[in-house]
Amino acid sequence: MASTQVTPTRMELTRLKKKLVTAVKGHKLLKDKRDELMRQFLDLVRENMALRQKVEKGILSANKNFVIAKAGMSEQILNTALMAPKQEVYLEADKRNVMSVDIPVFHTKTRTADANDIYSYGFAFTSGDLDGAVKSLADILPDMLRLAEVEKSCQLMAAEIEKTRRRVNALEHVIIPETRQNIKYITMKLDENDRSTTTRLMKVKDMLLKDAIEAKRAENARAMEAFSKSGEAAAET
Repeated sequence: MASTQVTPTRMELTRLKKKLVTAVKGHKLLKDKRDELMRQFLDLVRENMALRQKVEKGILSANKNFVIAKAGMSEQILNTALMAPKQEVYLEADKRNVMSVDIPVFHTKTRTADANDIYSYGFAFTSGDLDGAVKSLADILPDMLRLAEVEKSCQLMAAEIEKTRRRVNALEHVIIPETRQNIKYITMKLDENDRSTTTRLMKVKDMLLKDAIEAKRAENARAMEAFSKSGEAAAET
């Protein structure tokens, strides 16, 4: 239903037509954005599921090795062996823009380039199971960081998808139909005004034509009367 606040003028009609064109274009662009976001979101969800399974499997393996190592070592030796980590990991957080969404990107580097420089203890008093547990945790660290990156990206994309979906629905179900209805309303009012104006002009024309005909008849009557009088005067002479 047309808004009662709409002024039925040609200027308003032109403005609404421009608004409708912009809204239709914006609706298409937002739908394309929503579809592309959904595609990338689903790709990230699949990657997230695979990474989570891999990380959980790695953590489970590391925990088993720690339990076995703890069973074969005294608690004091185990705590001493893990008290001072040898390797250090530096994390740098960056971001990249994907369809107007800033998703995180993590970059890591270690203090040393040696992949085996992860054992902070000597091998004389520790078991091989502890080595396996430490190695398992070191191996899954990149996957854990990537999992955190992907999960945060999924959260941000889901929020953007929802926001875009609301905008698409507002354009599709509110703004565009309302604008079209207002255009129809104004067009109808302008047509009514045009018909009313045409009717008034036709009435004025008819009145003017009627007055002209009556004036012409009166003039003809006066001319006939003058002619008759002149004829009578000529006959008397």
